[in-house]
Amino acid sequence: MDLLDTLTDKGLRRELPTREEALAVLATTDDELLDVVAAAGRVRQQWFGRRVKLNYLVNLKSGLCPEDCSYCSQRLGSKAEILKYTWLKPEQAAEAAAAGVAGGAKRVCLVASGRGPTDRDIDRVADTIAAIKDADEQVEVCACLGLLSDNQAERLKAAGADAYNHNLNTSESTYGEITTTHTYADRVDTVAKAHGAGLSACSGLIAGMGESDEDLVDVVYALRELDPDSVPVNFLIPFEGTPLAEEWNLTPQRCLRILAMVRFVCPDIEVRIAGGREVHLRSMQPLGLHIANSIFLGDYLTSEGQAGQADLDMIKDAGFEVEGAEQTTLPRHRASAGGCGGGASACGSHEEQTTCGTGGGCGPCGGHQADEAETATTETEAAEDEARTDLVRVRRRGAGTELAPNA
Repeated sequence: MDLLDTLTDKGLRRELPTREEALAVLATTDDELLDVVAAAGRVRQQWFGRRVKLNYLVNLKSGLCPEDCSYCSQRLGSKAEILKYTWLKPEQAAEAAAAGVAGGAKRVCLVASGRGPTDRDIDRVADTIAAIKDADEQVEVCACLGLLSDNQAERLKAAGADAYNHNLNTSESTYGEITTTHTYADRVDTVAKAHGAGLSACSGLIAGMGESDEDLVDVVYALRELDPDSVPVNFLIPFEGTPLAEEWNLTPQRCLRILAMVRFVCPDIEVRIAGGREVHLRSMQPLGLHIANSIFLGDYLTSEGQAGQADLDMIKDAGFEVEGAEQTTLPRHRASAGGCGGGASACGSHEEQTTCGTGGGCGPCGGHQADEAETATTETEAAEDEARTDLVRVRRRGAGTELAPNA
């Protein structure tokens, strides 16, 4: 398949595909899906070997957010019956983080709902980072606190944070349709602030909100332009009580194509399968590991994932290995440029070290608009038939509860 060969070769050379090629990835048929995954796997293999990085979420403050992001169960006016609590104490957060680290997580993601942190909030998070690092200094800590004001990224860096997450979520042209209380430009500015402070930038997207293929390609190309070290790919969890509760338009095959497109556009960047993988990829989750090199272990912010042991079993059974704390996530050329976990041990190409990468591919659309429309219609109908609302489980364990975290 000429397109797959072209995209694989470009991925191995870190060359940006054309927009038309990226769109063609999303237009491939189910008959081509395994070829897509195999081609993507070659790119992942080149840069990340068979390693899977594990990340663990700690929700520092849940619910009661003043922002109106339509996809979020914590949004202003949400009727989702989620856990709601104010700031965890540093020792509570460190205890939750320790559960993830014990399960094999290399990075702990500290998340707090809200528009953005106050200076007092930065102090709280700094104390939490210190508590986590005191327990294990090798743990990577990524903060996700919303929009940053001047000098806050620098303060987080000084406190020991390694990375900062702030997702673009969707394309600039459609951003106003999902959020009105802040802008797409606000999000870009926060990623730039993190970069400028020397933090490893983490920024990704949410698929399944009713966006077009063009929107998906737009946001991934925008992310490539921002040059983050990691790109989380979230699949919308349609929570009851939110405006997007009825948006069940993803199939496992569609999710794999999206992951493949991201891998080709971002060949040497950590691609993470984030929220919604259990709901939408379901039994095809192991195929996603051939494209992405990173996942979250256990639960998410307000929803329950599959058991942490099930994640570990899946990784082992699929022939992959959990990335160790002593291993560097990024390829040598990115790590040496300041990426998180950089250093002399950072891996280079597959030829240089056998511990480097694997990725995701794509196939041709065939060039027939009628065929593309028919495929899109079929996928939408299939998604409606297979909507698994029973898999959307509100989180009832872990931080903020008397129940042990799931790791």
